Amino acid sequence: MTSLQPHPKFPGRTGPVLIVVADGVGIAAEGPSNAVSEANTPTLDMLNASVLSTPLRAHGTAVGLPSEDDMGNSEVGHNALGAGRIFAQGAKLVNKSIASGALFETDVWQQAVRHGADATMHFVGLHSDGNIHSHTDHLYALLRAAASAGVSRARLHILLDGRDVPARSALIYIDATEKVLAEINERSGADFAIASGGGRMSITMDRYEADWPMVERGYNCHTHGVGRPFASATEAVETMYGESDNGDQYLDSFVIADELGAPIGKMVDGDAVVLFNYRGDRSIEISSAYEDDTFAMFDRGDHPNVYFAGMLQYDGDAFIPKNYLVDPPAIDRTMGEFLCATGLKTFAISETQKFGHVTFFWNGNKSGYIDENLETYVEIPSDNIEFNKKPAMKAREITDATIDLLRSGEFRFGRINLANGDMVGHTGDLAAAVEAMEVVDECVARLVEAINDLSGVLIYTADHGNADIMYTEKDGVRSPKTSHTLSPVPFVIHDARYDGEYQLTGTPNEGLANIAATTFNLLGYLAPDDYEHSLISF
Repeated sequence: MTSLQPHPKFPGRTGPVLIVVADGVGIAAEGPSNAVSEANTPTLDMLNASVLSTPLRAHGTAVGLPSEDDMGNSEVGHNALGAGRIFAQGAKLVNKSIASGALFETDVWQQAVRHGADATMHFVGLHSDGNIHSHTDHLYALLRAAASAGVSRARLHILLDGRDVPARSALIYIDATEKVLAEINERSGADFAIASGGGRMSITMDRYEADWPMVERGYNCHTHGVGRPFASATEAVETMYGESDNGDQYLDSFVIADELGAPIGKMVDGDAVVLFNYRGDRSIEISSAYEDDTFAMFDRGDHPNVYFAGMLQYDGDAFIPKNYLVDPPAIDRTMGEFLCATGLKTFAISETQKFGHVTFFWNGNKSGYIDENLETYVEIPSDNIEFNKKPAMKAREITDATIDLLRSGEFRFGRINLANGDMVGHTGDLAAAVEAMEVVDECVARLVEAINDLSGVLIYTADHGNADIMYTEKDGVRSPKTSHTLSPVPFVIHDARYDGEYQLTGTPNEGLANIAATTFNLLGYLAPDDYEHSLISF
């Protein structure tokens, strides 16, 4: 890796450059459903009114996803921020592999099918077409291919979404899947059925080791058939809808039982298990629970010897899982690698919920430090509660730690993530999201003051939208919107010493990947030739 070359026209400021990623804060029409515009945010308003402010694309092809209908997410967003280029991402990779048939020619798929032909093939994953962690089209393609390859018995373990799709939409997806299963069973004389499930924020899909009991509940439900018994997934969801106002993501675990009350989908030695999620953060822990021989995070009971495979390898450094169906994007020559090669000291800070985003994903899906002599990573532990109950989350603690590092004088560059707009936005609680945005504003105000004192530069942006559209309304009925949005995101350069030395380029279709080259320029360096162009010109 070569070092960055000095910029011939701009030596950079004497102080540090800080990127603040206000997670989930998009730009949408003002109105009562927009927590961003409804909140009292004088500092953010000041930044967005700056001459050095422009919207950026953060979804679809701008972040490597298949189409402009695909919402951005924190993983692909931070990949783009850290890589400075656009790489084909999860859904796009899987789509290509399925369409070409390459997925079904892999040794991993052939192995899974062989196990399934002799025993049972299990499919675990997020059950929606939200296209953030998974897509039901991928599941249906796997099911049909398995049946065509001779698998006669398959069981589905579905994680209800209600987060990347409408809050109570599970029955739509269950109905569609039941029709696919009926079609396969009739055509192939097979026995394919839904066996267990539960809300994605209740079981299985924890991330960053924040809630291992959540993974334990999911593991026991899918593996050992531990859960409230029902005759069908439809009955389970309808019953739980009648018992509370919870959205799908918070519904309890359930299992499908036969006439004698026995679970129909318990896993046994020799079975195959395929996790059809393609996104990594919420897939790593459950993967470890199935395939790690030395696993000790909870008691797995009579752990069956199954052949486990993921849709992708979710952690390339830790090799989790060992078996996977589609190769992840190979992201090289990241921003962090260039900064380390140039000898600059940098830091990254967030709370647990987004810590992996400012480290692992920013660094091109690579764990650990690039150079621990030059980098400092700080994780502030997240509270293990529903985020609308404490909308401030750990934003103030992140801000405190950031200001301490900035004032130390050791660091030329820092990056932080304030997760409030995304994590609180996902709850669908408008009032809490408004409060979250006001806390973000308070914290950004303190960071602006610190940067001003240090003669540095602050870049304010976001990785995707969420809190900017909190509900939709049809025929006078409001429905909470808990998913990400297709909105552009803000990009602002706050440079207290700015005297017209550079201007925004204003080039159409600029996106998150353009920020890396811009940051290099503001640090006083030229960007690599193959990076997306800088947002500023001199």
